[in-house]
Amino acid sequence: MPKLLYLANIRLPTEKAHGLQIMQNCEAFAGAGADVRLWTARRVNTPEMRGIKDVWAHYGVRQNFTIQRLPCLDLMTFVPRDGRASQIMFYVQALTYTLVLMLAALFTRADIYYSRDPLTLLALSLIKPRKSLAYEAHMLASGRGGKWIQRRVVRRVGTVIPITRKLQEDLQALAIEHLRPSPTKFLVAHDGIRKERFDNAPSQAEARAQIGWPQEAFIVGYVGRLQTLTADKGVGTLVDALSQVADVALGLVGGPDDMAEALRQHWSKIGLSTNNFLYAGQVAPDKVPLYLAALDVCAIPLPWTTHFAYYTSPMKLFEYMASRRAIIASNLPSIAEVITDGENALLVSPSDASALAEAIKRLRDDTALRQRLADKAYTDVMAHYTWAARAQNILKTIQETQA
Repeated sequence: MPKLLYLANIRLPTEKAHGLQIMQNCEAFAGAGADVRLWTARRVNTPEMRGIKDVWAHYGVRQNFTIQRLPCLDLMTFVPRDGRASQIMFYVQALTYTLVLMLAALFTRADIYYSRDPLTLLALSLIKPRKSLAYEAHMLASGRGGKWIQRRVVRRVGTVIPITRKLQEDLQALAIEHLRPSPTKFLVAHDGIRKERFDNAPSQAEARAQIGWPQEAFIVGYVGRLQTLTADKGVGTLVDALSQVADVALGLVGGPDDMAEALRQHWSKIGLSTNNFLYAGQVAPDKVPLYLAALDVCAIPLPWTTHFAYYTSPMKLFEYMASRRAIIASNLPSIAEVITDGENALLVSPSDASALAEAIKRLRDDTALRQRLADKAYTDVMAHYTWAARAQNILKTIQETQA
């Protein structure tokens, strides 16, 4: 049984999607036969997250791995979120966490040191064998410092696990120095789903009764944070599209509340009934399948940005697929790696409200098409994109690297 140390400089629990992704992956690695320990940071959490006492129940995962919180100097909550002071406190927190982690790692043996954080792995590469280090890459670094760290990490770890094919290509190119190929092994591993979350899902009528949404409405939904690192995720475009479609409601699940309120005001300003603006706010991860079951159509209206187009593998896409609901998504290369227009979803041009509206009308008026797309998406996600299968593939690749 390999010992896997998952290193994550995050608040836990957190309202952000990476917390769910990390917890579900730790569970999957343990289920695949690894002895898993998750090291997070002992950070100052938000009042809402501090009220959560059972992190296992909150994320709906089995307690088949252990969690340890490492001390660090976290002053980020005591300075304004924007500005230089916040940036300085970010680096202070990251550096103190990394120093404590290195000290703890000196006295800890593991077969695999696994992280999404390049700085953590760069530090560990000074004291741990190269083949024991695994980097799960979720973005291409920007800025001179970030690229410097990421380039060296890719060359100093045994295995890199990018979440898209384009990210793999760019990381391989980034790692080339003096025309020497990197000896690092790569494995593309998109995000996925915890199959058990969607077993025994309620019917649409049962879900709507539980959460109080109207039974007769045709609801197009968006589930997840309304922005990522201040980047717009296109929900405003979805609102504009729905203004062109009669008798359709919007179901929003996620936050932050101030952004949702701005969308509600825009919804009302363009003449749409507030009765059809259904906002659930932030819900516990284990409640997400319930809200997905209440929808008719799931939307991913991402705009075209370099990050969204090439380097994102949104968990919501896979959970939409598992919910047996029809999907409309922006036609971005990263999304098209997983779903195909007319086969298991409808793809539309990014930021094109009219094209999005036409796709919504098409699904509203064609029940058979909705069902066909939803059924194919469900079959595909269960066959190819479960965390359990992903964990097995990653462990196999790492062990091949170490052989």
